[in-house]
Amino acid sequence: MTIDNELIDNLLKDYKKPEDIIGENGLLKQLTKQLLERAMAAELTDHVGYEKHDAAGHKSGNSRNGKSAKTLKGSFGTMPLEIPRDRNGTFEPQIIEKHQTRFTGFDQNIISLYARGLSTREIQQHLEEIYHVEVSPALISSVTDEVIEEVKTWQNRQLDAVYPIMYLDAIQFKVRDGGHVRNKAIYLAIAITVTGMKEVLGLWIAQTEGAKFWLQVVTELKNRGVKDIFIACVDGLKGFPEAIESVFPQTEVQLCIVHLVRHSLNYVGWKQRKEVAADLRRSTAPRPKRKPNKDWLTLASNGMRSFPPLQSPGAATGRA
Repeated sequence: MTIDNELIDNLLKDYKKPEDIIGENGLLKQLTKQLLERAMAAELTDHVGYEKHDAAGHKSGNSRNGKSAKTLKGSFGTMPLEIPRDRNGTFEPQIIEKHQTRFTGFDQNIISLYARGLSTREIQQHLEEIYHVEVSPALISSVTDEVIEEVKTWQNRQLDAVYPIMYLDAIQFKVRDGGHVRNKAIYLAIAITVTGMKEVLGLWIAQTEGAKFWLQVVTELKNRGVKDIFIACVDGLKGFPEAIESVFPQTEVQLCIVHLVRHSLNYVGWKQRKEVAADLRRSTAPRPKRKPNKDWLTLASNGMRSFPPLQSPGAATGRA
């Protein structure tokens, strides 16, 4: 739909400052209100089957029955609307649905603030300061509770029986807990499906990272339908491989290349680390099938002579 430039010029003829357009009583808010009310009036015309004041509506079985007031909340603040009604009470507008009190996208603002760690009271204050909207704590809780139910459904969903590759790692995050900010470990399981798609299997939170908690994670994955993992890519956490093998005995546990390189650099002096890291990145890069990796030969013949500790079996596997 193309808007006539002459119409826009006519609307902006009294424009002097930004508040005239985006302010509390600005043009944008007034235009939105009128467009919504006109759209609902058009929907009612389609519902009853005749235009307003048209004689065709006489004894048609249904007719217009005035309007009801509704206040809509959104990023623009509050907006009073007049909702048209029909006498039979069967009209349900589509653009502003029945019982809808918040504009599309407003709930996402609440969820976004909640995800950033703000409390219910802090969200209430933020919405009032930024959007000049008074929202009750009960409303905020109801919005966040709906999301929590969806999260629980996602957390307990059934998984595939087989995953060729699974990456298991934990990330340290600062989390607001009981009015205090604390460091917590976010356990993350990401897998590659048999179709080659990457899938996040789950997220778990604990105080610290440990093999015992990882045992609980892999046990939960098995209870959700996973029967086999071909390769589990992990870091060098003590007891981690044993935790995986106790649940999935046939799984090949592989040390992550990033962790392997990082562990290998512990055997190199600070002055040579940049040079060795570059060689290790080239040597661990993906290669075409059956093509010899010349970088490994170069690293073995040249670099290894300067760094004897790298030749030890512990450095190659990342384990002591």
